[in-house]
Amino acid sequence: MAGAVYGNLPALEAAEAMARAEPGAVLVINGDVHWFDAEPAWFVAIETLARLHPPIRGNVETELARGVDPDTGCGCSYPASVDEGAVARSNAIIGLLARAAESAAGARGRFAALPMHLVVRVGEARVAIVHGDAEALAGWRFDRASLDDPRARSWLERVRNESGVDVFASTHTCAPVMRLFDLPSGRMVIANNGATGMPNGTGAGVGIVTRIGIAPAPAKPYYGARVAGAHVDALPLPYDHAAFLSKFDRQWPEGSPAARSYRGLIVGGSGMDIAVAAPPGN
Repeated sequence: MAGAVYGNLPALEAAEAMARAEPGAVLVINGDVHWFDAEPAWFVAIETLARLHPPIRGNVETELARGVDPDTGCGCSYPASVDEGAVARSNAIIGLLARAAESAAGARGRFAALPMHLVVRVGEARVAIVHGDAEALAGWRFDRASLDDPRARSWLERVRNESGVDVFASTHTCAPVMRLFDLPSGRMVIANNGATGMPNGTGAGVGIVTRIGIAPAPAKPYYGARVAGAHVDALPLPYDHAAFLSKFDRQWPEGSPAARSYRGLIVGGSGMDIAVAAPPGN
């Protein structure tokens, strides 16, 4: 799963190459493939490659599909801890992105037709591919703070009991986390890759993808878990950092909304110790 590519074409190309290198692998894009690509040719390049793979929609595609409204903005549903300046900058970014989307013929209709989730079988494991969480497209209940809150267990038990899902693969939060829960209704893994198109806890030029397979990952993962016979792994995704940063800086110069909100993260990473994202015991 490549979620939150955010318009990073080198990262999307790297994810595609990783999938091609493993016979039988399918690359699924679980939302927010667009974000920084607020320039027509860049947007079209991302869209051309992304539509070759099974996608679901994220909040970005959802807002682009219905036409960006100043009152709804990016549809990110940020938690209260995110300051108003960051929210305003995100709304400005998607306003510019919407103009670029007009250059891609049929893009709005395609986004509107995308599913909000997919459910697949990987061996014996029932896997739900979502963007946010189990109940909301832009939900934050699969972020680390929420999953590590003891009060989450009753909600997770209800979700597991009602859905029969063994693995939820999500994204949306820009910060990765994986947790394995032993619940009365069965074991369940939540695998949130944070973002494929930006460093999240890693150095510059390395995103994260979630791999779910019946065999172990061919490359060493950051961390992983097993459930219902499936291997669930967070894999580092090196991409061409210089190429992405060059394109980003041309589109988003110093002082622009995206530069103010994201350039420091793109260049230096989040500073998060990747170990906190791993399931206990990894």
